[in-house]
Amino acid sequence: MWYQYTLVLRARPRGFYLITAEMIVGLPVWCQVPVELLHLLLQHTSASLTLNESCDPSVRYDMDGYFSRTAADATPYAHGDEGADEMPAHIVSSLLGVSLTVCQGAGVAA
Repeated sequence: MWYQYTLVLRARPRGFYLITAEMIVGLPVWCQVPVELLHLLLQHTSASLTLNESCDPSVRYDMDGYFSRTAADATPYAHGDEGADEMPAHIVSSLLGVSLTVCQGAGVAA
């Protein structure tokens, strides 16, 4: 059996954010199915997904620092119609990707 849901996340400025709480509220079936694969797909090309350390906030800080240097807003890109942060967001999205598949067993992400 499979389920399909659309979860709308609130807009945020550039950065790395935990979305687990929003997923639990927005996808209640996620905690009720005993064994599953959860496939996440972002339907926007200026956002990305990564699975990472969540206990230590410095990991998100360091990830943001790395990608802010790698795809800096101040770099003169040809594509700039949507703002200085749009092309760097496309680059980070291409590097990290827009989808993840998460394994879960007994109502707990594995």
